Amino acid sequence: MPAGMKPLEKFLKKQTTALTRAGGFGGADKASGTGGSRRRASLSRVVPFFRETSPESGQAREVFSPDTEEPPCWPLATGATLAMAPGSGGPGFGGSSAGGGGGGGGDVRSPSLSSDEQSSEASLVTDASSGGGGSGGGGGVGSGSPLSAETPDNLTLTLLDSVAGKRYGHCTETLLDDFMLTHPIFLTADRLQQVLLQQFSLETEGRMGEGEGWPGGLDGGERKRAVLSVAFRYLDTYRELLQEEGERSNSFPKDLYMCAVQELGRYPELVEDVLKLQRWTEILHSPSDEEKESRKKQVRPLFRHFRRIDACLQPREAFRGSDEIFCRVYTPDHSYVTIRSRLSCRVGEILALVREKLQYSEDQPALPGNLVLVAVTSAGEKAVFRPSDEAVFTTLGVNTHLFACEPPELETLLPLPEEIHWSPGDSKLHDMSAEEVANQLVVFDWELFSCVHEVEFVCYVFHGEQARWRPLNLELVLQRCSEVQHWVATEILQCQSLPKRVQLLRKFIKIASLCKQQQDLLSFLAVVLGLDNPAVSRLRLTWEGLPGKFRKQFQQFEGTADPSRNHKSYRDLMAGLRPPLIPFTPLLLKDLTFLHESCKTFHGEMVNFEKMHKVAEMVRTIRRYRCTPLANPLNIARSVCSASVIVSTPRAVSSCNFLSSCELPIKSIMERTFVALKPDGVQRGLCGEVMKRFEQKGFRLVAAKFLQPSEDHMKKHYMDLKDMPFYAGLCKYMSSGPVFAMVWEGQGIVKMGRMMLGETNPADSKPGSIRGDFCISIGRNIIHGSDTAENAKMEIALWFKDEEFVTYTPCTQAQLYE
Repeated sequence: MPAGMKPLEKFLKKQTTALTRAGGFGGADKASGTGGSRRRASLSRVVPFFRETSPESGQAREVFSPDTEEPPCWPLATGATLAMAPGSGGPGFGGSSAGGGGGGGGDVRSPSLSSDEQSSEASLVTDASSGGGGSGGGGGVGSGSPLSAETPDNLTLTLLDSVAGKRYGHCTETLLDDFMLTHPIFLTADRLQQVLLQQFSLETEGRMGEGEGWPGGLDGGERKRAVLSVAFRYLDTYRELLQEEGERSNSFPKDLYMCAVQELGRYPELVEDVLKLQRWTEILHSPSDEEKESRKKQVRPLFRHFRRIDACLQPREAFRGSDEIFCRVYTPDHSYVTIRSRLSCRVGEILALVREKLQYSEDQPALPGNLVLVAVTSAGEKAVFRPSDEAVFTTLGVNTHLFACEPPELETLLPLPEEIHWSPGDSKLHDMSAEEVANQLVVFDWELFSCVHEVEFVCYVFHGEQARWRPLNLELVLQRCSEVQHWVATEILQCQSLPKRVQLLRKFIKIASLCKQQQDLLSFLAVVLGLDNPAVSRLRLTWEGLPGKFRKQFQQFEGTADPSRNHKSYRDLMAGLRPPLIPFTPLLLKDLTFLHESCKTFHGEMVNFEKMHKVAEMVRTIRRYRCTPLANPLNIARSVCSASVIVSTPRAVSSCNFLSSCELPIKSIMERTFVALKPDGVQRGLCGEVMKRFEQKGFRLVAAKFLQPSEDHMKKHYMDLKDMPFYAGLCKYMSSGPVFAMVWEGQGIVKMGRMMLGETNPADSKPGSIRGDFCISIGRNIIHGSDTAENAKMEIALWFKDEEFVTYTPCTQAQLYE
C-alpha cells in the first residue's frame, strides 16, 4: 500500500456529494445587507481537499472583534497598505492564495494549518509578509489600493475623481478594476447605477457645488466622460449578467443615453461616447440574431440529471438563469415526470409544473395536494427546499435526484434502485488509451472553467443565496470535481479481475500524470483523491501488484495533494505554471473564504477597500489562468465519441457506505446483509449467541446499534407486508421493546445468512439453525434477516447512516478467502 495516505483519508471520511444548504456566515457584515444569508453549499462537503478550519487551530479569527467599539486604524490614501489591528492578520496574508501576494505584517497564519504546522511555517510567513507571495503576486507593503476607507457612495465619487483627473496616475486602471470586481460586496448594482446617473446630471440640475469630490481645473466634458468611462467598464464587466436580467438592467443604459444626448449640444466631444452608449443599449435590449438562434436551440439536459448522448458531444456554453432545461422529478414510487423549466426558476414554479404533469398522468388516482420538493442522495439523505429557493438544479450533487411528494410521505423516500444496485463488470476504460481519456478530461474541464464568470467567485463566497447573480457555472465545476473522484473509485471497484484492476490503477495514475502535464490540476487532483478513497486504498493485493515505478509516481502525486503547510506543495507547483491552466477551484474558494472571514468588510459604514483590493487580486489571478486559450481544444477529442461520453457522463457511486460495500475481493463478491434481533430475542439474552455464530462462520460485523424503533419505522421496514392481516400486530410488537440491529459482511452472506437463521416457521427449521435451536412459535422467531441482496440494501439504508459504518480488513481475511 503506498505510503502517505493517512492524512488524506481524514478528509475523504468527510466526503459527501449533496450540495446541502448550510448556515450563515459567522460575523456577517450588517452593513453589506447580507446578514442572515446562507451559503449555497459548504465547500468542505463538495470535495475533501477543502478544509475550513482544523481542530487544532480553532475558529478563523476576525481582525476586528465584534465586541470592540474602537474604529480600525485605516490610513488616508497614501499608497500604503491598510494598517490592521495589532497582532491580527490583514487581508494580504502571505502565501494563502494561489495568486495572492504579501500583505501587512502581524500574524498571518492560515486557519487551515494545525498548531504544529503553523509554528514551522513562521519563516515562510515572514518572507511572504515582506513582499513575497504566490504566483501572480499581489504585491507587498506599499502596493495596496490607494483608496482610504470610505462609505460606498464616497468610494464611487473617489473613483470618478481618479478616472477624471488621473489622481493616482498608473493606479487608476487597477483601482477601476478593483471597484468593478468587488462592488457587489459593498454597493448594490442598483445603487451604483443611481450614483452614476446622479453624477452625470449634477451640473445640469444645478447641484454641482463645492466639495462634491470633483478635482479642480476640469471642465464638465471631462467629468461626464469619466462617468461614461466607469459606466462602460461596468457594462463590459457584467455584460452577460446584465443581459440575463432583461428590463431590470436595460433601464440604466437607456437613462444614461437620454441624459448624454441632451448634453451633446454643450459637449460635442461626447458624440463618440454617446454612439457607444447607444450600441450598449441595443446590445442589452436585444441580443444578436446569432445569439437568439443559439439560445433557441438550447433546451438542454442538465449535467447528469437528464442524460442525452448527443448533448454530451457538443461544446459546453455558460449556463444562464433563463436557459430552459429538461429535468426529471421523481415521486415516492420512483416514477417520474420530465419537466421543462428555466434554470433559475423558483421551487414553487417547479412544483406547479410537476403538479400539472401529474394531473394528466394515468398512474395518479387523485390530484396531489400540497407538494414539497426534496433532494435525495444515494445514501438516503434528504434536503427539503423552500418554495422561495431559486436555481436548485445546479445544487444537486452526484447521484442526487429531485423528488416531489406530500409532507407525510417525506420519510418514505428512498434512493433510486439504480443508485444502490451494484452491477460489477469490466470497465470500458480497458479499451481506451490513457491519452484519449486525459484529453477528454482536459477539454471538458476547460469548457466548464471557461464558462464561469469571474464575478461568480465573489458571489459564491460573499453573498451565498442572497447574491444577485447566482454562481450556477461555478457550482457545476465543484460538482465535477466530486464526480471525478467517485468515478475513479467506482471504475476500480467495479472491476473483479485482479490483473485488470492493476491495469486500471496504472491507467488512472497515467491519466493523472497527463492531466498534470497539460496543466489541468482540477482533474489531476480529483483523480489522485479518488485513488485515495478508503474503499480503493485498502485493496492490498491490487496495490502490491502495481509496478514500483507507478507506486513512486503516485507517492509524488500524493505529496502535491498534501494539505499540510497550507497546501505548500500545490502552491509551489502553481508558481511554476503559465497560462492556460485549470486550477483546483475548491482551493481558490478556500483562499477567498479565508480572506473574507479573516477581516471585516465594514466597520460601521466604512468600507475596507484594501480587502477589496486583495479580493480583486485573487480574481485577476483567475483571469490570468485563462487569458490564453487552450491549444486547439476542438481538435483534441470530439472525434473520440466513446471516450467523450464516458468523461461527460461518468458512472459514479457517491455513497461512501455503498462504495465500501461494493469492494470486490478477488474472485468473489462481498455482500452485506441486515440482521436484527427482535424484542423476544433481546429479552432472552441471545445477542451474544447470534453474534458468536456469525463471527465463527467468518463474517465481519461492520455496523450495529441497540434501540427501540418506533411503530412508524417498523411500518416502513415491513412495507412489503402491508396487505397481510398480521401487518399491524407485527409492527406494534416490533416496536414494543429493544431491538439489536446489525450489518454483517461477507461472500454470499445474504443466502448463507438465511440458512443460518432457518425458516420463518421454527417448526420447519433444521436443527443447528438459530430458529431451529432457539424458537418454537412463528410469532416469536427472535430474529430477522434480509432475504435478497436488493432488500438488504434497502433495509440497511433505512436503519443506518453512512457515518455509522466501520470499514476494516480483518487479519483473518487471507485465511477465509482465496
